[in-house]
Amino acid sequence: MPTDLSQLERTPGVAKPDPILVVDNMRKRFGGIVAVDVDHLEIQRGVITALIGPNGAGKTTFFNVLTGFDKPDEGSTVFDGDVINKVRPDVLAKRGMVRTFQLTKALTKLAVIENMKLGAKHQRGEKFLRALLSPMWRPQERSIEERGDALLARFKMDHMRDEYAGSLSGGQRKLLEMSRSLMTDPTLVMLDEPMAGVNPALKQSLLDHVRGLKDEGISVVFVEHDMDVVQGISDWVVVMAEGAIIAEGPPESIAENKQVIDAYLGAHHDTPLDLDAELEGAHGEEEE
Repeated sequence: MPTDLSQLERTPGVAKPDPILVVDNMRKRFGGIVAVDVDHLEIQRGVITALIGPNGAGKTTFFNVLTGFDKPDEGSTVFDGDVINKVRPDVLAKRGMVRTFQLTKALTKLAVIENMKLGAKHQRGEKFLRALLSPMWRPQERSIEERGDALLARFKMDHMRDEYAGSLSGGQRKLLEMSRSLMTDPTLVMLDEPMAGVNPALKQSLLDHVRGLKDEGISVVFVEHDMDVVQGISDWVVVMAEGAIIAEGPPESIAENKQVIDAYLGAHHDTPLDLDAELEGAHGEEEE
């Protein structure tokens, strides 16, 4: 049954009916710069949440902290009831949280199907001694390959199955990365600018696949700059500026939020520029 978020308050840190991810008092500094300064945030289970904000807002750093690629200086992240502050990204993937990257991480000198197989978890042949005894892992390997083939067919990538991943276009690599993320049977998929660099012909396909994740009951969080994409597929939008969460709400409410408009365009974007006053102020400073 779809989750109705329309009745929630439109305030930063608002409580959700069934959060899959909860962040408290999160801080990340680089020298004297506070890149992330989030007091509280809840990500609702089973919906598509967009994370947006102007350049330099801290989105990428926040995303990296949430997915274990950066460690916070303060605060905690709870995923599906467990604190994950010190959990490695590979362990998070096994627990059900996977991510993609803006710059895709396909292994270019491996075939597409081999890239897919790398995404499967709990592979018996990964242990040295077991790897020497093929009967211990061969049946599982066949099962993993069948799953990879099924996902490639679903993402209309099966015709590239045996091609090197390095021969794929930028959009095809995005599709490969998204399909590979499903090899782990995730409950939460984190997408870092999934539409960046994708040509219009593939963009609609990617959008449909993101919606398909939600239809399967998978929670989705994605960072995106394209507001048409945000308006088109997200159920809830979280807005960052200067490292903090400044707004939350359904996509239609965010476009009308004054704080959001100010963050993108500047607090005085709708104020006429008074050149006489500006010049007077400049002369006054010179006289002092």
